[in-house]
Amino acid sequence: MGRSLVVEADGGSRGNPGVAGYGALVRDGDTGALIAERAAPLGTASNNVAEYSGLIAGLQAVLDLGLADDAHVEVRMDSKLVVEQMAGRWKIKHEDMRRLALEARDLARQIQWVGGTVDYTWVPRAQNGDADALSNDGMDGLTVHRDHTGAADGAPASEAPPAADPVPAVSTPTFGEVRAPVAEVVLSTETTPTLDGPCRLVFLRHGVTAYTEQHKLDGRGGSNPPLSELGRRQARAAAGAVKALVDRSDPSPVTVITSSLTRAMETGGAAAEALGITPEVDRDWDEQAFGDWDGRSIAELSEGFGEELLTLRKDPTYARPGGESAEQLTTRVLAALGRAIGRGGTVVVASHRLPITVVIGSVLGIDHDKVWSIATAPASLSALEFWPDGGVQVAFINDTHHLHDLG
Repeated sequence: MGRSLVVEADGGSRGNPGVAGYGALVRDGDTGALIAERAAPLGTASNNVAEYSGLIAGLQAVLDLGLADDAHVEVRMDSKLVVEQMAGRWKIKHEDMRRLALEARDLARQIQWVGGTVDYTWVPRAQNGDADALSNDGMDGLTVHRDHTGAADGAPASEAPPAADPVPAVSTPTFGEVRAPVAEVVLSTETTPTLDGPCRLVFLRHGVTAYTEQHKLDGRGGSNPPLSELGRRQARAAAGAVKALVDRSDPSPVTVITSSLTRAMETGGAAAEALGITPEVDRDWDEQAFGDWDGRSIAELSEGFGEELLTLRKDPTYARPGGESAEQLTTRVLAALGRAIGRGGTVVVASHRLPITVVIGSVLGIDHDKVWSIATAPASLSALEFWPDGGVQVAFINDTHHLHDLG
């Protein structure tokens, strides 16, 4: 482990909600030398929003100064609520705080990606006086952005120019169209996931069929094969994983929706049975129609239709005779997505690779020709959480842990 760092953070509101501001600083964990100071006003906000804003500013300072590599970062705050929520011991019920917590977790994950660690420690208010003083500067309307670079590299300290823009205040959410201020993305999650957003969408890709095993295209209007024996075992394992995820997440009404294709209905049916509910069918979740290519293997298409195959991947308006384009697929899938979100609670959707990647690509703003790079293995789970203001969290993608013992 490399350098030891301490982030001290605080926030306050004169009125709760009222005139709010945050403060944060970064110290060398071994010498106590001051490395960075941050403060800014927030307009009208609650104490908790201000405290989370201070945490975000402190973690962002670690990243901005290039100190995260192999660093151990200890966050010290006198807010028991924020510390317990960020440590994962307390649930986050308020939507404004949940969004800010996700932003803080994203910053912590960026530190972890470069070999660092982030831990959270509660301290009495008397031991958090410097951060409290900075938060009062913020409440007084001051913006502070001081980088004591000498403390970071051993040279004489210097001061950076003040930041122009404070962290924005959080507005009151209203329901709107699906868009993507994405707070967090976890690929192949290494921890046990839970979901607690107002609407949770759990994608379950169908298990394998004989066509899947032979790498053949099988879209809407094609042969529509059932699951193979391995596919049925995958469906049962995935059903258990779905139930476990639902059980350990915040309680909410649960719906299971499947495409109209046999393999998705069988896979979704297994999940519905595990949950003790009846599945519903929405054919807009069907796989893309491949027309005259249906039933052909990828190897065959690569050899005889290489240029056309490349066009299919790059041109969203291209469709095979008897098939549909990616634009047509996207139109119907996003319509189905809107209906699913409108149900609220937890919605399990048993579907196919391309419809799932359409949704993930749409909320993340990924271009059509890059969407093909998103992995969604047979019988894998992916999950998104939707907030009333249109915000989206991609909780995890392509979770296949439940399939590890199937061979």
